[in-house]
Amino acid sequence: MTESDLKKIDNPIAQAVVILSGALTLMIFGWLLTVTRIYPVEPLFAWSIATAFMLLFAILNSLMSLRADSFAKYWGRSMYTYIGLALCTNLAAWLFSGIPLREAGTYRWIYIVVSIGFLVFLSMVNFMKKIVQFAEREEWNQPRKRR
Repeated sequence: MTESDLKKIDNPIAQAVVILSGALTLMIFGWLLTVTRIYPVEPLFAWSIATAFMLLFAILNSLMSLRADSFAKYWGRSMYTYIGLALCTNLAAWLFSGIPLREAGTYRWIYIVVSIGFLVFLSMVNFMKKIVQFAEREEWNQPRKRR
């Protein structure tokens, strides 16, 4: 991978595009299996794909925030991107399943849990990054002697 490829991966919008395309690919595949009657998938299959890929984005984006120069800018872009991705996966799952989120049973709560988890992941990674930066600034010559 070149340096420009790594910079693209650091961008939350690029991450969301990759995640959304993966989710849409699997939703289309499930839809085709159902339409051709090769293997009819569950009615809520699209919702399970949408929530799984939202969780994947939450984890990937949180880990990529370690490489960010400015956490505040990255956090802001990540939040807006997450909201956009949630809306897009929600719309796609609704279109492929014909079931709105409010009628998707537990998937409604899974969306809420993943959204809260995303905030927790992002905050934890930032906190760990701050601890490492603090530890790098400290001098560790020798342990303190106890009396």
